[in-house]
Amino acid sequence: MRLDRIVERLQANAGIVSALAGHVSDEQAGWKPAPDKWSIVEVVTHLADEEVEDFRTRVDFTLHRPGEGWPAIDPRGWVDERAYRDQPLKESLARFLRNRAESLAWLGTLDSPDWTSAHQPPGLEPITAGDLLISWVGHDFIHIRQLNRLHREFFLRSVPEFSADYAGRW
Repeated sequence: MRLDRIVERLQANAGIVSALAGHVSDEQAGWKPAPDKWSIVEVVTHLADEEVEDFRTRVDFTLHRPGEGWPAIDPRGWVDERAYRDQPLKESLARFLRNRAESLAWLGTLDSPDWTSAHQPPGLEPITAGDLLISWVGHDFIHIRQLNRLHREFFLRSVPEFSADYAGRW
C-alpha cells in the first residue's frame, strides 16, 4: 500500500469538504431534506469527531496496541447527544480541517507500519490497520456524496417551478 497516495487523497478530500461546506448560509447549513436525514452542519461536525475519535484512534490502536480494546464510540448517537445541529458550521469545519491536518501529520510519522496488523472487535471479524485506513478514505467519499446531495436538494427546492431533469437523473 502506498501511504503517500492515501495521505494525498485524505488531504484532497479535506479540501473538497471545505469547498462544499464553506460559504453556506446558516439556513442551508441547518436545512434537512427530512427529519431523519442530516444537515450540512451535522455532516461536518460528524466528520470532525470521527477524524479523531474513530479513524485516527483506531488505526493507532491497531498498529501500536492491537490487543487493547478500542475506546467506545457512538457516531449516530452523538448527533443528538452532542447537539450537532446547534454547532456553528464555521467552527465545525475549522475543527475538521485542524483535526485532518493533525491526522495527516501523524500518518507522516509512521515508520514502516504493518498494515496487516489486526484488531479483533468483539463479535466481529478481525479488521486490519489497512482496512481502517482505506475505510477512512471511503468514509470521506460517503460524506462528500452526502454533502453534494444536500446542496443539490437545497438548490432545487428553491426553484420548484423548474426541473433539473435535463442535467440527468441523480
